[in-house]
Amino acid sequence: MSLDVRTVAPSEFPDWMRAVRTGFLTAGGLPSEELVEDRRADVDLSRVQGVFDAGRCVATFRSFAQQLTVVGGATVTADAVTGVTVTPTHRRRGLLSRMMATDLAAAKERGEVVASLIAAEYPIYGRYGFGPAARAAEWEVDVRRAGLDPRRSGQPADGGRIEMVDGADIRKTGPEVHAALAARQPGIVSRGERWWRTHTGVAPRADHETWTEPFSVVHRAANGEVDGLLVYGVDDKWGDSKQPLNTASVRDMIALNPAAERALWHYLCSVDWIATVRSGYRAPDDLLPLLLPDPRAARIITDTDWLWLRMLDVPRALEARTYAVEASLVLDVRDEAGLAGGRFLLDASDSGVRCTPTTRSADLALGVGELSTLYLGDESVRRLVDLGRAEELRAGAATTADAVFRTGRRPWCPDVF
Repeated sequence: MSLDVRTVAPSEFPDWMRAVRTGFLTAGGLPSEELVEDRRADVDLSRVQGVFDAGRCVATFRSFAQQLTVVGGATVTADAVTGVTVTPTHRRRGLLSRMMATDLAAAKERGEVVASLIAAEYPIYGRYGFGPAARAAEWEVDVRRAGLDPRRSGQPADGGRIEMVDGADIRKTGPEVHAALAARQPGIVSRGERWWRTHTGVAPRADHETWTEPFSVVHRAANGEVDGLLVYGVDDKWGDSKQPLNTASVRDMIALNPAAERALWHYLCSVDWIATVRSGYRAPDDLLPLLLPDPRAARIITDTDWLWLRMLDVPRALEARTYAVEASLVLDVRDEAGLAGGRFLLDASDSGVRCTPTTRSADLALGVGELSTLYLGDESVRRLVDLGRAEELRAGAATTADAVFRTGRRPWCPDVF
């Protein structure tokens, strides 16, 4: 029997969710009615694809509209890809390729500038024109080595203060703090209302997960405004001689300035009974280690690719961000899918940025995935040339491009989607 690739009907959504659970090895069987109803209310079924074999869903794919902050603080609309699975019995039949082609073509037609995703496996998405654009790092802090004064309570000494709050407070203040961060941090993606409801225990999570209320604090500046928040959980582990060995794991931490960031980390490292702090996924150049008197107390336990991007409209994408220096570059962009390829002149100057199709000789030749990797400023053009993933067609073009694209701080996406 032939496989049927199609948009999922409302009556098929529970089976689609079951296939997602199977693909991600989270649980077998149909999800609860409560979870199905909650998710269905938040999902645009016109962007949900499934592959059906004899009426059973065996592959899944979903996308949704997302705002992505680019260099300079502007946002572009992204086609956020999620829920991608193929049941083990139906692998290697080109099902993902068919669903991906349908979704990207629709995103292009809608006018979305890029596509985005978090890749569970590295080798899959490069062949569809995606490239890793922002990395993530996680630190583990040995609190006893950090060098902080154990006699201090963790309250800042600059007129600010740390306050304990609950989930309702985070739902109220969190979106505003996150929006302020998104106004300037490349790589940040939008969080809708459901994100805040899910992460504060109001909306149900996957029905194999038990919700436990985490600990939450906010940092108020001297003027009383909230400029940082921290949400964390703590395990319950004690040594044989009754010494506390608890680990605090950060679930969310947003700081709008270095003072708030310092205060929040120092607070967490001052809580009684916490011996270890796990930072959650941060930017690879996060300030955390150097905010401690002894930075060696923090060791990286994860350093990985995280946010992947795929350009759908090269001129709009490149015109949306800012650049470090004035320059003109002609980019020959290859795209096997025929969605975003071409030769483009990028002009960056004090008067603005323009990117237009051109017939001029190219300075650099590269695939759309490589250009997507460069987009947020986290990769080196010279390194891509040395790897054979980009071609320098004019002497010195790679050096110029690096000066144009690179940024002082690295991009960061704190969210999974």
